[in-house]
Amino acid sequence: MSGPLFGIVPAGQPLLTDPTSAPSETSFLYSISAARPFSHITVMLLPGIVLPPDTAAAIYFATAADVAAATATGQTPNFKFLGGIGTGKESATFKLNAGSNANNNNNNNNGGDPSVMIGVSVEPAESVFSRIQEISANKASSSNNASQPSTQLLAQNIIKNAFNFLASFSGTAGPGGVEVVPLKAFEEWWKKFESRVRSDPSFLERPQD
Repeated sequence: MSGPLFGIVPAGQPLLTDPTSAPSETSFLYSISAARPFSHITVMLLPGIVLPPDTAAAIYFATAADVAAATATGQTPNFKFLGGIGTGKESATFKLNAGSNANNNNNNNNGGDPSVMIGVSVEPAESVFSRIQEISANKASSSNNASQPSTQLLAQNIIKNAFNFLASFSGTAGPGGVEVVPLKAFEEWWKKFESRVRSDPSFLERPQD
């Protein structure tokens, strides 16, 4: 592969086409200054570029400081897989938040470079798209876990709802003054509870008065 293959566009910055280095014929590194923070980056195949059959471009990210630290200790830099592009999907945009205050503070404290490194590697398409699907599945799972209330919370709110309703119907019976609730009151609560669930299914996710 010769000549520029990919274009890198950090949000608010010019298009980059020349890699900073090329560790191999199929892998390229782009060093991008994060002195001016940017939140997203777009990676694209340049016009007229077609990847070899059954391949795709895997996109990776790491901070320049992390890469330098790993290189200095003889370790392999830890690049994060972001996604990929290829035939049928010639470009993709990724969220990085490069140059954020937190990242800048960490880099400054470590005496590091505020730049970021984008790696592009031409790899088997099956492998790239398999990892993309894995990322999508993990995001969906995290979203579902965050949005769904726990079984314990639902159970507690059902009990609270029943207690609050039935408390006003309680009375005493027998010589010992045992506190009881009429069965009819429970039936009335159940009817109202079912009606409330149908009209507002999410009410149990909120604190019960």
